[in-house]
Amino acid sequence: MSASDPVADMLTKVRNAAVARHEKVDVPASKLKLEIVKILKTEGYIKNFKKVQEDGHNVLRIFLKYDDENNSVIHGVKKVSTPGRRVYSGYKELPRVYNGYGTLIVSTSSGVTTGKKAAEKMVGGELICTIW
Repeated sequence: MSASDPVADMLTKVRNAAVARHEKVDVPASKLKLEIVKILKTEGYIKNFKKVQEDGHNVLRIFLKYDDENNSVIHGVKKVSTPGRRVYSGYKELPRVYNGYGTLIVSTSSGVTTGKKAAEKMVGGELICTIW
């Protein structure tokens, strides 16, 4: 079964694995998903990730991060753009997530980046998701 929105499927798998306190989660790999996972790593939402080959398919293995009380670092993930409703924003109108404590992931003409970096570069784009 192919997903109509593979990025939303990946975010749902990560959210569900974090709630269930799994150590890792595997998602099918793509270039966009790899860029999103790199941002999650640099922003401190996951421990690590690696690209592995399983049964002839590329898979992203994402290692989840927990605090000292074994609570997930990821409190919530929300997909903004969907296949039926694309959401775009200029750099001046980029929304803030939880008053700056969350992260907005944006697909710009210069690549996938966070909302803060897109505003610094003065580029807007498609709002992919928010994470806090």
